Amino acid sequence: MLRSRPIFSLSLRLIAVTAVAFALASPLVAQPRSGRANDEQDVAAEEAGPAEQVAEQSLFGILSRGGVVMIPILACSFLTLVFVFERFISLRRGRVIPPPFVKRFLHQLREGKLDKESALELCNESGSPAAEVFAGAVRRWGRPTVEVEQAILDAQERAASGLRRYVRLFSAIANISPLLGLLGTVMGMIRMFHEVADAEAMGRIEKLSQGISEALVATAGGLCVAIPALCLYVFFSSRVERLCQDLDTVGQELVGLISAEALAEAKSSRIARRNPAA
Repeated sequence: MLRSRPIFSLSLRLIAVTAVAFALASPLVAQPRSGRANDEQDVAAEEAGPAEQVAEQSLFGILSRGGVVMIPILACSFLTLVFVFERFISLRRGRVIPPPFVKRFLHQLREGKLDKESALELCNESGSPAAEVFAGAVRRWGRPTVEVEQAILDAQERAASGLRRYVRLFSAIANISPLLGLLGTVMGMIRMFHEVADAEAMGRIEKLSQGISEALVATAGGLCVAIPALCLYVFFSSRVERLCQDLDTVGQELVGLISAEALAEAKSSRIARRNPAA
């Protein structure tokens, strides 16, 4: 996130340079033309209706004015759109920590209805990230609390790695898209100055407007893709952190049921209930 700030700052500077270049080029464009050319263009403007003077452009037409750089920018926007739906589905809390599985698993452990083998079988059947964390703890069944907690931490790291999959893609797109927009800006400015240097461009603003339009459209396209991608990266990263905290909560509850200390305490409680007189 911090690395993206210089990129946006550089983008603003290039936009300012483009505006200054346009201001410097305007006097060149506004040079007087020959009297005959003026008369012909004035007559053509009078004959053209208002609807013809104001040209309407489609979205595709506007994007196409950004040059070839718009192709990778549009590819980045397509990837963002695809993986945002994938992450919304994959990071649902009901999929990561299924309440029915967690409640049933912990309830059966409290009731003493599960042993190590049956508990592992239930975890393998579920296949959710919560089941993977539980399976890592169950493999240390009856071991000291410290070992069980360490097993849960290791399993949580593996689960978190899976939850963060494709989230870094949004960060990459948020950094690459402005750079592509800056590349389009530079290419548009080069084209504009090339047209200014061409003697035939004198008095023809449409020649210069192509380069200016390419520069601004490319910059706007890159920023329009980068800003949502950066917001999505922050959103999904915080969501993963919350899910990891929830996994740690249910994992600590499991530690209190299968560690050596917890099993010894549960055994003592059962003996005390069977022999109340003692």
